[in-house]
Amino acid sequence: MALRALIFDVDGTLANTERDGHRPAFNAAFAEVGLPWHWDEAFYGSLLNVAGGLERIRHYALQNDPATCARPDFEDLLQRLHDIKTRNYQRLLAAGAIPLREDIGQLICDARTEGIRLAISSSSKLENVVGLLRANLGPNADSWFDAIASGSVAAAKKPSPEIYRWTLGQLNLPPRDCLAVEDSEHGLTAAMAAGIPTVITISDYTINENFEGARMVLTAKERLSLDKLKLWHATASTS
Repeated sequence: MALRALIFDVDGTLANTERDGHRPAFNAAFAEVGLPWHWDEAFYGSLLNVAGGLERIRHYALQNDPATCARPDFEDLLQRLHDIKTRNYQRLLAAGAIPLREDIGQLICDARTEGIRLAISSSSKLENVVGLLRANLGPNADSWFDAIASGSVAAAKKPSPEIYRWTLGQLNLPPRDCLAVEDSEHGLTAAMAAGIPTVITISDYTINENFEGARMVLTAKERLSLDKLKLWHATASTS
């Protein structure tokens, strides 16, 4: 059965956005509001078990700063931090500080050339997804994607399959006609629960996760190509 659509995760899959984008954007936001918080690269990796930026801030505060949690404006503070962090992230994008992973841009262009549809399923905010695509692929790059599912689409974060099911509905395709490209165990679980064959391209923060059930697992040094994805999808369709 022919591959008809590629569905991409964003953070860690399209780019190393967690390490090079979200983490420094969070730290700058903390400094701006006067909080003595700082997330280094290793510690931030442990926070990725909590899906969603706002949820991550809340989790950290509850675990590490009870005095801040007790502030009467705590909920407003969380939202303010997240808004500032988003602005910081957009500035990093505009400065070209968050490039796509080396093989991803070519893969997306090759898929367009061959008429394979493109989609995004990510917990990131829509403006962050669109900003990453436009900064690296051109001002209209988000229009190349038939569906962009962002964090506002699904109430339940990955590993819930909700966001992938929404994407399939937008594409109006059965799961077997698609291939998901993910970097994390949570993403793999979500895609597989939606019935979508999945390829994993490991990122810096997911190297030790369990990827049982993936159609293929690539290290960070192994390149993705459309020919490989089509082959793995064909194998999934006949297994």
